[in-house]
This record gives sequence, structure tokens and C-alpha cells, in this order.
Amino acid sequence: MQLYPLFADLTDRPVLVVGGGDVAARKSAMLLRAGAKVTVGAPVLVPELRELAQQGRIIYRAGAYQSDWQDGMWLVVAATRSRPLNIRIATEGHAQQRLVNVVDDPALSSFQVPAVIDRSPLLVAISSSGAAPVLARRLRERIESLLDPALGSLLQLAQRYRARIRARHTDLASRRRFYDWLHDGPVHALLRVSQPTHAEQQLVTALSRREAPNIQGSVALVGAGPGDPGLLTLRALRALNEADVILHDELVSPEVLDLARRDAIQIAVGKRGGGIHTSQQSIHALLLEHAQAGHRVVRLKGGDPFVFGRGGEELAFLREHGIACEVVPGITAALACAAYSGVPLTHRDHAQSVRLVTAHCQHSLNTLDWSELAREHQTLVFYMGVSKLDDITRQLLAHGRAPDTPFALIENGSLPTQRTLAGTLAALPVLAAQHAIQAPALLILGEVAALAGASHWHGEWLGALPRHGAVAANLANAA
Repeated sequence: MQLYPLFADLTDRPVLVVGGGDVAARKSAMLLRAGAKVTVGAPVLVPELRELAQQGRIIYRAGAYQSDWQDGMWLVVAATRSRPLNIRIATEGHAQQRLVNVVDDPALSSFQVPAVIDRSPLLVAISSSGAAPVLARRLRERIESLLDPALGSLLQLAQRYRARIRARHTDLASRRRFYDWLHDGPVHALLRVSQPTHAEQQLVTALSRREAPNIQGSVALVGAGPGDPGLLTLRALRALNEADVILHDELVSPEVLDLARRDAIQIAVGKRGGGIHTSQQSIHALLLEHAQAGHRVVRLKGGDPFVFGRGGEELAFLREHGIACEVVPGITAALACAAYSGVPLTHRDHAQSVRLVTAHCQHSLNTLDWSELAREHQTLVFYMGVSKLDDITRQLLAHGRAPDTPFALIENGSLPTQRTLAGTLAALPVLAAQHAIQAPALLILGEVAALAGASHWHGEWLGALPRHGAVAANLANAA
């Protein structure tokens, strides 16, 4: 180990930064966050540093570097563009037994500034010993995505109650169980949903008991997005890494499931071979069973839980049974498929509203107001409608939608196997059959779908509309 890891308390301690450019500004800002008394020396300052000096937040020494600038300093940072000057600063600092950092020059430095993940009071520092700082920063980005922002609030709360926790749980094993509960139980969950007062009440109540409370189960209704794992939210990724049990739909891609905790139990609750479905009642029973067993459960849904995902039903059921739960939104198929096919769902000249419609069964089609859906200058997005394209086309034409209304039919949206079929409404069923479009596929219908020809960028293009700008130009001229 070439470097000795060290976290320095710089509160009210003097630190010198030599240099007045952007790098010096970044270093000064970080030192100020750590509570240091920062002196910046340079002939001129960038605007950010000038503003800090005017506000009295830093001391400014104007002019060329002088050796006595280092007098009384705890740390010195050399952030100039002159290596001879940086060598001088480092040499003089080392002679006075100062800790010196020369930016991007580990050979001259006696300490290095790591890539930092800040969940104060929790700090995670990553160093490549100066060998590859860019890779250290990339690693920081990965770890950052896994650490819940609420961890900082949790640690602050635990810090305030540390003496009381130790007094109540003098036995080390009991204390460990209590801290496990603090992290995995309702206190952390309440902080995560911005309820700090309620979280503290839970902690105080738990401390009034002699034994450490049992860890209660919880459920997170998580949107997995359209399939591309890169479209998962950071909160969804953290939930997958914390889950003991994952109940997932058929449309959740294997690539998304690969991001889950390796030892988590994965239970498929979507469509099975032979057309058999897991009933909603069975899903409710599984959620309740695992949550009551103390597990952290993720109900993983394609797209967004609250857009044709029955998330509302599951949330109500869990609340009725007293199960702690949260909802992690996902990117719904309408947004993802439109974006990956280059179709703007709204356009100031062509579509002032968007309607999301489910077409998964005949009953749902019979309840729709087709005269409203047939109006122009709106975008229609049909979910689960591949098997009903004949009915959709017939109803829209019968209620006055123009036969030449453009459509875009996107199969396997956002995945490497995405195909985009574009054409006009009258030809929709025939074109879909010719190209053997299969579920999952999303239908976007309206004037904006014509823009797919000019803007399509992902996956295979099957458009009956031109790939070039002619359609977009015609629409613009018409407007």
C-alpha cells in the first residue's frame, strides 16, 4: 500500500491554494465545504473566485507566489499552469513539513485528493494513487448510483442518538441487531420518502423497548422501464440491489434482472407458457407472504407501475394490510418508444395533447370514446394493441379519423431488436401483418408520427413513409 488513507478535519484550519483558474476554483470550493479557512494566491482570479473573495469567504493574496504564503498553513494546493512554479511550491512546502498537493502531478505531491462520494457524515473516497484519476472518477459514479441519498440523514440521526442506543443496547450483539433494524426497517424507509419527523419518532419508540425490534418486511413497486437497462432510474437500481425477493413481469428484460442482487429470489409472475397468467390475487398473496416474512420485496414492472401496470391496485392492497411500501416510477413505454423512434408526442404545430389508451381486450375497446379519439391534432398511444389493430383502425375510420393519418408501430421498443413500422392509418393492419409485428409493440398515431421518417435513429426501420426530410418539410409547410 503506497498511500495511507486519511480523512482530515480542516474545520477552521488555514489552507493555501496557489492559482486563480478553474482548477483552483474547484479545489477551493471543495475545501470550503470541508470548513477550511481558504487563502487563494494568484495574479488574477476567475469570476467564481473573485465572487468568493468579495463575499469574504476566501482570503485573496494578489500577485506572484511568495514563500511566506505557506506560513501557518496546514495544507497547500498548487494549481498553477507552471510546472517550475509548482515544483518550487512543493519543494518549499515539503521543507516546512506541509502536506502538499500538486494538481495532476502525483510525483510532486505528498497527499492526493480522491474522488469523493458525499453522503455526509458518510464519505467514500476513491484513489488510483494518481495512476488513473479518470478511472477513479468513473468508479465513483458507479458507487454513487448504489448509495441511497437518505443514508446521510440516517447517519446524522444515528449520530444524535448514539449515546442512547449504546445505553439501551449494552450487549454488542443486541446493538448490531438494532443498527440492522435502523438501516433495513421503517426509519430508513421514512427518511427515503422525506418524512424525517416520523422517522425520528419510530427511532424513539424503538429505544423505549428492551429488545431490538424485528425487521419488518416492505415492498417497493418499481418501474423497470421499457427494457433497456440504461433507462433504469438510480432509485430502481438501488432497490434491485437491496431486494431479498423480486416479483417480476414477463416484459422485464433479462438485462434488467441481471442488475439485481445475485442472491435475491426471483419469481416470474407474468404470462407463462401455454397462455397461463398469474392472477392478480395470487400476486397480492405473494407480496403479502414475503413482506410478512420480513423480506424486502421488489414488485418489478415493465414501464411504470402506475401506467397500465396495476400498481394502484397493489399499493392499495399493501396499505390495507399495513405493509410499508414505496413507488419507484419508471419510464413508461409511450415515452421510451417515442424517443427511440424519433417521434415527439407533442408538437406545437401538430399535437397539443396526448392520450394513453389500453387496447389489451375487447372490453376495453368497447368503453372508449371513439369520437373523441378520432379528433385531429392529438397524439394517440395504444398499449397492448397488436392483436386489436383491425378493430382500432375500423373504429377510428368510422368516427372520422383521416385514412392518411400517420402511424408508427414500435416493436420491442428501446431493445436491440426494436423495429419501427410507419405508414398511414388505412394500411395499418395490412402493413403490420406483412411485417409480422409481434407483442410487445406500441402504436403511436397522429400527425407527429410522420416525423419518424426524418428522426428515426434506433433499431430497424420498416417505414412505408420516407426516411428523409420530405414528410417533415410538408408538415412544416402545412403549418
